[in-house]
Amino acid sequence: MKRSQNVVCSRMRKANWRYVSLGTVVVASTALVGCGEEVTQSTMYANANDCVSDNSEYASECSAAYEDAVREAERTAPKYNTAQDCAAEFGYDNCVQSRQSSWFMPMMAGYMFSNMINGSRNYYSQPLFTSSNRRSPYYNSWVASDGKNYGRSYSKTKTYVSKSDMKPKPTVSRTMSRGGFGSKAAAKSSWGSSSTKSWGG
Repeated sequence: MKRSQNVVCSRMRKANWRYVSLGTVVVASTALVGCGEEVTQSTMYANANDCVSDNSEYASECSAAYEDAVREAERTAPKYNTAQDCAAEFGYDNCVQSRQSSWFMPMMAGYMFSNMINGSRNYYSQPLFTSSNRRSPYYNSWVASDGKNYGRSYSKTKTYVSKSDMKPKPTVSRTMSRGGFGSKAAAKSSWGSSSTKSWGG
């Protein structure tokens, strides 16, 4: 992991993709943020073991971050009334029934791991999901619970995450209909709506 830094405007006017060989490291992609906003480099991993192999000095943090992401996935993942609705966006093999209710939700496929920016702990993590449904806009891509897409799952690169990206995601307390996740990803400003398509409660 690298220390957090301020964005240099001239560097962020265009996407700067860098492909690196990280063995079994899961994909991350370049994210553009506002000029002057503090950012930190982040990487996506499939599991804690992949993180530890890439960051042996952060073994305990890798494991703790993974467990945090598992809990966050249960809390923030989009929820569906039926397996069919979930599969329409994430694929049947990527959907599971919630351990706490009858809802169906995408299972966590990977997690983000990086330095925390001005936080009370020294790492940041969040769950990531992917779709095996070829008709889904998230097919073979990594997407966060707020709908942000981090690129194709075979890219094997890194991304810069801003302080605003690190804000806790809303708790999802209502189910959505088929297609609801995609519509909210395109209009994330509508968090907290009373509609059944709302992610957050």
